[in-house]
Amino acid sequence: MRVNAAWARLCVFGASLTLGLSLAAGTRAADTYPDHKVRVIVPFAAGGPTDVIARLVAERLSEAWGQQLYVENMPGAGGNLGVENGARAAPDGYTIVTVSTGFIINPSMYSKIGYDPVKDFAPISLVAASPNVVTVHPSVPAKDLKELIALIKANPGKYSFAQPATGSTPHLAGELFKQTYNLDLVTVPFNAAPLAINSTLGNHTPIAFTALPPAIGNIKDGSLRGIAILAKAHVAALPELPTNIEEGVPGLESDSLTGIVAPAGTPKAIIDKWNAEIVKMVADPQTKKKLDALGFVPVANSPSEFAERIKSEMARWDKVVKTAGIHVD
Repeated sequence: MRVNAAWARLCVFGASLTLGLSLAAGTRAADTYPDHKVRVIVPFAAGGPTDVIARLVAERLSEAWGQQLYVENMPGAGGNLGVENGARAAPDGYTIVTVSTGFIINPSMYSKIGYDPVKDFAPISLVAASPNVVTVHPSVPAKDLKELIALIKANPGKYSFAQPATGSTPHLAGELFKQTYNLDLVTVPFNAAPLAINSTLGNHTPIAFTALPPAIGNIKDGSLRGIAILAKAHVAALPELPTNIEEGVPGLESDSLTGIVAPAGTPKAIIDKWNAEIVKMVADPQTKKKLDALGFVPVANSPSEFAERIKSEMARWDKVVKTAGIHVD
């Protein structure tokens, strides 16, 4: 028994020593990090909301650290191509991925996917969220969500809604709207938000579910009527637009999220260093002003909070995807 006890103590000491050495190595790595260029993957084409956020982050951290952070756009397969590339990268802090909500939703839609949002990545922080918005052509008589529900119910199959990308949160918010209120409403997919908005501007699809940023200008100039922001609170870009909760239609709140993740196994000290800089960036009044003007709500949460958000969003949208029978091969 004495031999076994001594061996057990030795094993515990060895494990503690290994952990201590590992933590010390991670801390030393963070002290000198970054000492060369950092690649920031954006799994979409340049110019979209994910790309805009990535470039704000890259510019800010390049200045803070004195090393270049460069954005590499890697579009394809609904964002899967770039995310999969990031999952295979070395976990050394020199490849970082800017992700949108598709990162969370795609595993529910695609029959084959080359990454696991939980197992293959270390969350760093959400940077910003863009609430989704419901807009209609001015000829649509409904002025709020309750009136829109009544209008669709009174005209089954007559109305359709445009959505910017299959599996995006605007699309799934529209599907949730249909499922919750048992609406005979036709879904019309597009490949980009401007195309969806143009369809509603032309009254081809009288209703649109999109993220807020691409719709702001049309709502402000009256070419589209803003029905509701799908959020718990007003947004700075359109403070007069009511939320779905204020209109008595709760449960539709949804965002297009943009966050930063690293390959699983990236040292915690590097993750924490990134998180601290993003928190500083989002707290900066100039950055907040830029995000507000674009229709984004600044977030900057902790790695553990971001991890929980990923899990809760996966569970929520997986149910909607399965009920709607959405599949992408």
